[in-house]
Amino acid sequence: MADPSSYRPEPGQVPDSPGVYKFRDDHRRVIYVGKAKSLRQRLANYFQDIAGLHPRTATMVTTAASVEWTVVSTEVEALQLEYSWIKEFDPRFNVKYRDDKSYPSLAVTMNEEYPRVQVMRGPKKKGVRYFGPYGHAWAIRETVDLMLRVFPVRTCSAGVFKRSAQIGRPCLLGYIGKCSAPCVGRVTPEEHRELAEDFCDFMAGRTGTYLSRLEKQMHEAAEEMEYEKAARLRDDIGALRRAMEKNAVVLADATDADLVAVAEDELEAAVQIFHVRGGRVRGQRGWVTDKVEAVDTAGLVEHALQQLYGEEKGEAVPKEVLVPALPEDAPALGQWLADRRGSGVSLRIPQRGDKKALMETVHRNAQQSLALHKTKRASDLTTRSRALEEIAEALELDGAPLRIECFDISHLQGDDVVASMVVFEDGLARKSEYRRFQVKSFEGQDDVRSMHEVVSRRFRRYLQEKLKTGEWDAEDGEVPEDDGRPKRFAYPPQLVVVDGGQPQVAAAKRALEELGIDDVAVCGLAKRLEEVWLPGEDDPVVLPRTSEGLYLLQRVRDEAHRFAIQYQRNKRGKRLKAGPLDEVPGLGESRKVALLKHFGSVKKLRQATIDQICEVPGIGRKTAETVAAALAGAVPAGPAVNTATGEIIEDEASAPAETSSERGTAP
Repeated sequence: MADPSSYRPEPGQVPDSPGVYKFRDDHRRVIYVGKAKSLRQRLANYFQDIAGLHPRTATMVTTAASVEWTVVSTEVEALQLEYSWIKEFDPRFNVKYRDDKSYPSLAVTMNEEYPRVQVMRGPKKKGVRYFGPYGHAWAIRETVDLMLRVFPVRTCSAGVFKRSAQIGRPCLLGYIGKCSAPCVGRVTPEEHRELAEDFCDFMAGRTGTYLSRLEKQMHEAAEEMEYEKAARLRDDIGALRRAMEKNAVVLADATDADLVAVAEDELEAAVQIFHVRGGRVRGQRGWVTDKVEAVDTAGLVEHALQQLYGEEKGEAVPKEVLVPALPEDAPALGQWLADRRGSGVSLRIPQRGDKKALMETVHRNAQQSLALHKTKRASDLTTRSRALEEIAEALELDGAPLRIECFDISHLQGDDVVASMVVFEDGLARKSEYRRFQVKSFEGQDDVRSMHEVVSRRFRRYLQEKLKTGEWDAEDGEVPEDDGRPKRFAYPPQLVVVDGGQPQVAAAKRALEELGIDDVAVCGLAKRLEEVWLPGEDDPVVLPRTSEGLYLLQRVRDEAHRFAIQYQRNKRGKRLKAGPLDEVPGLGESRKVALLKHFGSVKKLRQATIDQICEVPGIGRKTAETVAAALAGAVPAGPAVNTATGEIIEDEASAPAETSSERGTAP
């Protein structure tokens, strides 16, 4: 591990101008490429105190052994050079989206004498028009089959084409009218190329004029009583409309745009792109990447656009690119896109209307893609086994932790403090074993004390079950009396994971020791740094970024966090919905509705006398006195609401606004 100060440039050596820089390791391999408006300011950030750097950045600068840079004149040149170097050197610490070459596209080989329509995968070739990519090859074939009726372009391979030319007889498609049979000279090369160009124009979204022309020809044929020709044109129009229906209209103004959305977590990110041409979704693709560098959403968007358009030119770059966040060098990136297109490109965040709604759809697709990727990765038996073995080795356990329990604390500024316990068995979530806790022993915010209470309560219940079955001697510790609840904690875990760092781990370990439990391992996972903490250790265990064990621990921790947040939100929502009448003992929902319906609001009910309250059907004098006493001591917390209709009756003092969002424990 190198010391960054050993290769830090001398003061004044780095120019204060735009440029691109490379970090190399001790084998002279390029491990990171970046660009900057000011090389001096950017490189200075890498050579500060390592403790202040993001852990991924710290790993990079300690792996590197030298840094070098190239000065350019503009930010656009820096962007282009950065992309070229990333493609050339494939640096290990740069975000690299997994290749999408498995996505098929509809290709028209305009570089051949007789252009051919086909399904094509892999890198794009010069002189070939591409449409898509599509999710499935069969979707392309269905579309082509419909369109060959109107545009009978060649679809056969070079071998079939040559064979038909030799024998002077076309293939089956030529006989049924789905190929113009240029192989036997039914059309000239010029006529066939014109058919291919019309096919490309229609696929590019210029559908309105062509359909109008066909409809006009159909009406003219009908007027001249050429009914067979008119019927054929009618069927052609129907085939084209069916082909168009396969791509639903999403933007009414016939927009040409690409929409890019990102879904991410601490270690991975998924990118989804929708290609909209003529207002219709013409293609879709997606990537998943490991976040090997310290990068935010804007940085992920920039990397995605570089990969998406780095090899594209002309109309392959749309007029409009919609993104969830603008990169830091958005003007330079927009100019780079414009240079590749040959005309202006709008790079922006959609704010309202159909484009914003479509962006939300793309984002949902990105979230589903990331979730599917995680599910596939987690469901593989070999991968799960390797993850458990890596955890056992890193934590020095006697065996693989077949049952893992994770605890997380959640609250809103010290209110509604709750905890969650999630269970993973054999590397898979077992949701029937999930449990929720309310922290009861104290008020306020204290994550460490809360963790101690929750772990203690969970394992006291476990000891109760052992005591009943004779597996545990009561002299080993104190166990509370059985409260008659269902037996929910009968199985002990091999590993307890807590969401947090050293303090939370120490609290959980202390809770186990107080109960005399010494055969359950404890560790903590700090969310920001993804470090594994063990009891009594000053330094964390750092698992490799590609470790399946780290990935499993992260899934367990994130699931506990999600479950705790959900419970905390539900609990807080119920508390906020409660009104002064909810505090009246013995007053049910029906009589509460009757009171509010009779008086119209809580404010008027508070002003009523006991005799007036007794006039409400079902309300006796004793209940009326209880209601009056409860309302006299209650302070109105918000507008009066008619619970029968849900309407606000009168504007009163508004409830205090929340000043913080809910959160779980922070490391």
